[in-house]
This record gives sequence, C-alpha cells and structure tokens, in this order.
Amino acid sequence: MKIRLAVAPESSSQQGAGLVAFGDALEASAFDAGWLSDRPVDPTVDPLLGLALIAGRTSRLKLGANIVPLGRHPFLLAKGLAQLDQLSGGRLLLSFVTGLDQPGERELLRLEGAGRGAVLEEVLGLLRAWWSGEAVEHRSARWTISGLASAARPAQDPLEVWLGGRGPRALERVGRLADGWLGAMVTPAEASVARAQIQTAAQRAGREIDPEHFGLSIGYVRGAPGEQTLRGLRARRDAVDPLELLGVGARSLRSLIGRHIDGGLSKFVLRPIEAVTSWEDELEWLAGAVADLQTC
Repeated sequence: MKIRLAVAPESSSQQGAGLVAFGDALEASAFDAGWLSDRPVDPTVDPLLGLALIAGRTSRLKLGANIVPLGRHPFLLAKGLAQLDQLSGGRLLLSFVTGLDQPGERELLRLEGAGRGAVLEEVLGLLRAWWSGEAVEHRSARWTISGLASAARPAQDPLEVWLGGRGPRALERVGRLADGWLGAMVTPAEASVARAQIQTAAQRAGREIDPEHFGLSIGYVRGAPGEQTLRGLRARRDAVDPLELLGVGARSLRSLIGRHIDGGLSKFVLRPIEAVTSWEDELEWLAGAVADLQTC
C-alpha cells in the first residue's frame, strides 16, 4: 500500500508571501502534495487561485484542492479546474465537500431549500461530462444548459474526484459516485468503519473503489494544545475525545497516522492548527516526525 503524506497551511499562511513560502518550502520537502481548502465565507485564499500561484513556482509537488462546488456555475468550475490541471502538468488532486454550514454560507451558495448532497451530485455529473469532451444538454431546477460544449479538458484522463463527509448519506455517495474518500474529524475506529461502509455502497452500485483511495485530513499541534483548539474540536465533535482526532507532538501524530494505516487508510493531509512562523522549520520538524512513513 502506497502511503502518501501531504500538508495544508493554516489560515495565517494563506496571504501573499505566506502562501509563497508554504509552496516553496513544500516543493523542497519530502512531502507529496500541498492542499488548500475552500472556505467560502472566510478570508482564506480561493484554492484555484492559490494553487495556480503554487503551480507556477513548483514542478514536482502535487496540488490538492478541497472544493465546495456549490455556488459556482458548473461550466466555469469545470473549465477552471481543467485549466489548472493543464497548467500544472496534470498535478491536480481534487476533493469535493458540501460546505461547512457557517453562518451566511447557505445564502451565499444559493442553497435555500436545496439539498446539498443532491446539488453536489448534479454538479459532479456535469463536470465529468465536460471533462470527457461532451456537449451538455441539461435542465433542472437550478440550471438550463443547451448543448454547451466543453471549454477545456484536464491533462489527466480521467481527472479523479474524491468526496468528503462522514454521515451515512455522504459515505453512500462516495461508494456510488466518487473515486475515493478524504475524510476529516473522525477517529481511527470511525474511519475504519467508514471505509467498510463505502466499499459496501460501491459493491451495491456495481463499482469498486481503489483500496488505496482512502484518506484523511488530520490536524496537529507540536506542543500541548491550547484551550481554544480543544474548544473548537469539541464544538464539532462534542461526544469524541479531542485527542482521538488531533496529533499532539511528534509521537502522538505518528501513532495516530499509524492507527489509521492499520485501519486501511493510506493518504493523509496534515494540518497545523496553530500559526506557522517558518515553513522551513515546520516541515523539518514534521518530516522528522512522520516523513519516513511514506512508501515508494
């Protein structure tokens, strides 16, 4: 099983020089990819813009985009992602989520009365049609598209899309439609169960998910977590011990990743919870803690 480790920046590194420093340091590191996440109502950088900047400064680093496709016109999203894959020489990795449900987000994404999962499925079908070069005829409550031809095709064929989520409907959707799963905020035991549920859903749909296409985003702190960090984790998973979700120091982070590997996961996005002052120093520490877990 190929174990791959990626890194995502915390919010303070997503402005100008901070994002450049993140991308440059990661390109020179042992890690496989850099990930940016879509947070529609926050001031963090749009992943398509941030990854385009990093793509122009790197040559080997894979570029992960965790996208909220809702609220974007599918045609423009298909075009933008395909062109980013072209410009980066086929280095784009994609994960779609339905959003964070932050205050104001539903109005911003024009989701009044709409089911997030249903809209995501509709968008995904349209993207894949355009990426395959089709001219799309489509009518729904949200979009009317009359024979609109593809504006750009990605370098990768196919351009895979992984999905997130941890609820039963989300996991069933992964098995039925996605190329892989990138979860978050789940314990090792929960992740192992989710993997089995996704595989069962895939079998019911007459599909197969590559056994190496199961991953997780994991937050970590180098020292003792602050109370604000613990409060944030409890707010999202109040029935779960925060230390089952968070790597605390090198030994704890390594152990947490190892437990997930034992449960069948092989792709990990590591996220510092606290502000990073030097990405060279951060990645040196992180590499010393876990980089040797990657396999050839």
